[in-house]
Amino acid sequence: MTEDLRVFTKDDVTPGTLSNQTIAVVGYGSQGRAHAQNLRDSGLDVIIGARVGGASHVKAEEDGFRVLSVANAAAEADFIALTAPDMAHKEIFENDLKPNLKEGSTLMFAHGFSIIYNQVKAPAGVDVIMVAPKGPGDLVRREYQRGRGVPCLFAVHQDASGKASDRALAYADGIGGTAAAIFETTFRDETETDLFGEQAVLCGGVTELFIQGYETLVEAGYPRELAYYECFHELKLIVDLLHEGGLQKMYDFISETATYGDLVSGNRVVGPESKARMKDVLSDIQNGTFAHNWILENQAGKARYDAMLRQKGEHDIEAIGARMRSMMTWLKTDGNNSGD
Repeated sequence: MTEDLRVFTKDDVTPGTLSNQTIAVVGYGSQGRAHAQNLRDSGLDVIIGARVGGASHVKAEEDGFRVLSVANAAAEADFIALTAPDMAHKEIFENDLKPNLKEGSTLMFAHGFSIIYNQVKAPAGVDVIMVAPKGPGDLVRREYQRGRGVPCLFAVHQDASGKASDRALAYADGIGGTAAAIFETTFRDETETDLFGEQAVLCGGVTELFIQGYETLVEAGYPRELAYYECFHELKLIVDLLHEGGLQKMYDFISETATYGDLVSGNRVVGPESKARMKDVLSDIQNGTFAHNWILENQAGKARYDAMLRQKGEHDIEAIGARMRSMMTWLKTDGNNSGD
């Protein structure tokens, strides 16, 4: 078993590390917007790099930022935070960032994909770091506004200045991470564990689990409504308990019958064979197969991606789900609730 990661706090942040630097946030989506607003509220100098006239440009100006083209923002900045989608990094870097990077500046990523899979190859004279909050952008912003924070990972890929770790910690502090916890990792560990979690558990694993469960009940002759309630709707109730207090809180709050069913049947569904398939998924991530295929898919126009996504969206569970959620009045009263 590996050793526990060290927890970094505000005491580990060197005051003033970024106080005289201009930070350009490139990519004004969920994460980029949260980072930019939190950094500004922390007293740092923030500009936005965006496609002139695009939706991000307009939104950032509405939020009160000075917005430049990506190239001009990179030329002005001492610290560039690249928070755009992974598949856009190569083009943005080659066309706009690389020609404008200054010796001794910092290039930061919120995810390690582009570095690990050689989509971005930074010159030797710049720091290359990562700061990855473990939560979506709206949560990063909301927790900061409450005086709290979302835990962050940080990593150093290239330390040209000798201050790369200090800069990463200062950035994590600026977005609120030190109000929670900061953990040091590597680009590779962050990337591979993140991709694995998405594919095998959080997204791929979970969606297939509830779809297969729903289909099992419907094919056995049970009403679609009951199948939806039992295999999809109630999932949130269980996940909330797990999120709040781990396995023990879930067992404390569900019935003994449900607990017994968990103990005797859970590993009949997700057991050694599923774990073997998970290891296959991890191998594809580690050896670069997944990244290679995803990059090629984008280069080919994402036709297969679009077809698979459309197939998922057309599943019967989506139709019955929309109908059932329309009767859940509490979902209509919370603007932050997605309805699922």
